[in-house]
Amino acid sequence: MEPGERLGDLRADRTCTVAADDGTPLAVSEVDPEEGKPELTVVGVHGFALSQRSWYFQRRALASLALPRVRQVYYDHRGHGLSGAADAGSSTIEQLARDLDAVLRSVVPEGPIVLLGHSMGGMVIMELAQQNPELFAERVCGVAFLATAAGEVGSRGLPRSLLSKYNPLTRGVGGLAGWQPGLVEFVRAAGGQLTRPAVRRLSFGSRDVPSEVVDFLLEMLAVTPVRGLVNFVDTLGSHNRYAALAGLKHAHVLVLGGDADRFTPYSHAERIAAELPDAELARVRGAGHMVQLEQPELVNSHVIDLLQKCAGVEEAPSARRLWRWLDK
Repeated sequence: MEPGERLGDLRADRTCTVAADDGTPLAVSEVDPEEGKPELTVVGVHGFALSQRSWYFQRRALASLALPRVRQVYYDHRGHGLSGAADAGSSTIEQLARDLDAVLRSVVPEGPIVLLGHSMGGMVIMELAQQNPELFAERVCGVAFLATAAGEVGSRGLPRSLLSKYNPLTRGVGGLAGWQPGLVEFVRAAGGQLTRPAVRRLSFGSRDVPSEVVDFLLEMLAVTPVRGLVNFVDTLGSHNRYAALAGLKHAHVLVLGGDADRFTPYSHAERIAAELPDAELARVRGAGHMVQLEQPELVNSHVIDLLQKCAGVEEAPSARRLWRWLDK
């Protein structure tokens, strides 16, 4: 960080509000490369209970990237961060995918795109591939899945012993608590109902994570209303989009996970990679669910490799689609 820079605070070159198809306002930030004309647009799709600020370390690293130069777009999901509220009917992965599509149509109307999806954000990208296959065939040249799953979110996660059956928030999600403990624990963390050490154990794999990073995560979790988060538990628990992965056959794909992730264990990354035989599978040893905050330099290295493949820096065969856009 620069002297005097506060973790999580980076000035955007532009901010705007995009209206979703139902009128819900979505908060969007744009970041230009430090020098020159961008060759790609990177769009960050954040995870459950978080906000666009969770891409802080990636945003800093990519702004100074010269090979290739990238424009960056980040936004908050409805019901999260600075975006408008979500009701029970619109708290679905399907709606979040339509929201992402609205952001792309408004802020990235042309040119090649690389999508970064963390946790729930990766699930949203999968759904968008199912809803809009033409976009992925023609413009999405790269996708990074970080600490996410294509299904079975509730079947692997934290042990039930970490849940309190007397907790009002747990009771609020009813029978879901028994088989979606990881989701429920994130809701409890956002509501301040978990201690700081518990949030650290839930989110990170190492005890050596700097205290300011833990504080930053707690700050993000405190912004999103808990009552709204509860509405998303059902759509996450029923998420099953293995079939949608076929829509990514035209893109370079990075699948990255921490092997100490208590929310989406590394086996989920392996399963996604098995469905995408040409994808790069990256195992981050000792990292938890917030892998991009816990080991940012390693994550950034993998993301930059993906961007360079998409830009043809390594003369990847499928870079022809990118050069078609750049020659226009």
